[in-house]
Amino acid sequence: MRIGVSGDIGSFSEEAGINYAKRVGIKNYQLAFLIDMEGVLAAITKGEIDIGIFPVVNNNSGLVRPAFEAMGRHLFDVIDEEHLDVSQCLIAKKFMPIDQVSAIYSYTPAFNQCKLFLADLPGVKIIDWGDTAKAARDLASGVLEESSAVIGSARAAAAYGLQVIASNLQDVKPNVTMFVVVKALAVIPGLDRDPR
Repeated sequence: MRIGVSGDIGSFSEEAGINYAKRVGIKNYQLAFLIDMEGVLAAITKGEIDIGIFPVVNNNSGLVRPAFEAMGRHLFDVIDEEHLDVSQCLIAKKFMPIDQVSAIYSYTPAFNQCKLFLADLPGVKIIDWGDTAKAARDLASGVLEESSAVIGSARAAAAYGLQVIASNLQDVKPNVTMFVVVKALAVIPGLDRDPR
């Protein structure tokens, strides 16, 4: 079973994919790290994965807009959902006081979940990087400057050898994200389900 997730290693999507496989009893599976929702849905359409998992709504930050934009470009079936209580962390290459962080990289929905924390950091650049775990990977590999930090999961910090310098940054607790589980659109002979 090939499961595509909309994130890199250490992403919340990876965690949702693992949790889903465990919940429904899928024992033999491989995760494909497809970074974003467009990547997941394109891979479903091409038959490169069997199912895909990506976030669609969070009880704090609302709709995950890139998911709905990608969903409007593809045909697929939603087969299940997975809920994940997301705990956002501030991650750095090495331990440093928060007031020494020059820029924070992450993904817009993560920033939207941590508005109160970010409001206390005037002058720090906030930069969307498309995926929380990709930002962590790029910080670890030196793509991002050492004085920067990432908002993401403790799982990403561990995966890339980074330090958690602050945790539970989210404004609302619990901070639950709903992920949808999708598969290729079932084609019924003689019935055209393509609305185009």
